[in-house]
This record gives sequence, structure tokens and C-alpha cells, in this order.
Amino acid sequence: MTDLITCHEDERGVVDLCLNRADAFNAMSSEMLTQLQAAIDKVASSKTARVVVLSAAGKAFCAGHDLLEMRANPSMDFYKTLFAQCSRMMLSLQALPVPVIAQVNGVATAAGCQLVGMCDLAVASNTSRFAVSGINLGLFCATPSVALTRNLPRKAAFEMLMTGNFITADEALNKGLINAVVSAEQLPQETERLVQSILAKPQVAVAMGKQLFYKQLETGIAQAYALAEDTMACNMMDGAAQEGVQAFIDKRAPSWKP
Repeated sequence: MTDLITCHEDERGVVDLCLNRADAFNAMSSEMLTQLQAAIDKVASSKTARVVVLSAAGKAFCAGHDLLEMRANPSMDFYKTLFAQCSRMMLSLQALPVPVIAQVNGVATAAGCQLVGMCDLAVASNTSRFAVSGINLGLFCATPSVALTRNLPRKAAFEMLMTGNFITADEALNKGLINAVVSAEQLPQETERLVQSILAKPQVAVAMGKQLFYKQLETGIAQAYALAEDTMACNMMDGAAQEGVQAFIDKRAPSWKP
């Protein structure tokens, strides 16, 4: 069976996940979703992983769901199973205790745009484009809208969802979907800049921070503060935070243990 997802972890704990279905513009078939879920689950259980870089082979980042597969299986059971499978994968990315960086070079449409939105950080080449274009086919991008509305201002998200129009990488940056736009040649270096910044931070603080970041977003402000208070108190009990604060007091660089 062809590896629709390749996965490699280097000695630093940087996990490279690559969508590897270039001949189909990395459209997410049910099998590709299965393989991607397995790779994410492997990262979740890893004791050495520190950050994930999600990239794609070929000319497109991800063209969304595999429409040929969807059309060949016109049943409610198939569609419900497929979309539930996709939603589980998307939520698994957010549940990882390590940051996930999307490295986008090419188009990201529909569920592909959703995938970018569900990553914690995203960098894109200046030729990349983004769309939630299901509406052009009579299919509102309902599940991608969940990620889109949690990244973009409401009216910007609604416009993309209702028109199906593409936006450029620069527009995606201005709207908040991605963090940086560089040339395709500079894309690896820009991603590495973020990777190195994350690796320089204590792993416990990063993991606790990511968990709190998303959990508090889905609550009211009072509950958000309660969650944040508990997280900060627990974080402060960690040895890395104790060392960091003491280093600040001593006016020296912190000496964090691996």
C-alpha cells in the first residue's frame, strides 16, 4: 500500500508529517485520513516529540476531500462516517501537546483550508492560495467553517464561505489564517525559525500553554480566567518555571534541563 502520509522525527524531536498524494493534489480520501490519524496518534504517544511540521508533496497543499470517492459512495452512512473521521483527525491535531506548524506551498481548499486553520501556526509561500469553495458545487463547507470562524473575523470568514472565492497568501496573512508569507525558496527557513523558537522553550510550559489556549477560547470569560489561574499555578510548580524566574531574578540566562 502506498504511504499517503510520510512521517519522520529527527533527533531534536521535530516531526515532519507530509501529505503524500501529489497526483491527486493531496485530496483527503478515507484511507489518507486513516494514515494521517495514525501518524498523529503516534506523535501523541511519543515522549520525544517537541513540534510537528505539516507539509505536502507536489503542487498543492491539499485540495480538500476526495470528491471522486464521495461521489462513488452516495450514502448517508458513508458521508457521516467520512466527516466524523475528518473531524476526529482535525481535533486530534489541536489536542496534541506539541505545536503544529502548517508549511503551505500551493492551494489549500475546502478541508485543506480547514487543515491549515486547525494547525497552531502556519507559514505559506507567496504563490499559495486559500478557499472554502464547496459552495460553488452546491455544498456549503460546514466543517471547514468551524476552523475558519475560529481564525478569521466573522465577516471575512462568511465572505469566503459564501462566495467560494480564493484569497492570496497576503490576504490570508492579513485576515489571520497564517502567520507569515515568504517565497517558496524561503519556506523551509521560515518554518525552521518557528521550530527553533519553540524548541528553545521548556516543553512543559509549551504543552500546558497550548492546552489552555484552546480550552479557554471555548468558555465564558469567568471560566476562562479560572482555567488560566489553575494552569499558571501548576506551571509555576514546574522546575523549568522555577528556574526561569530565578534566572530572571539573578539576571542570567535560564538553564533548563532537556
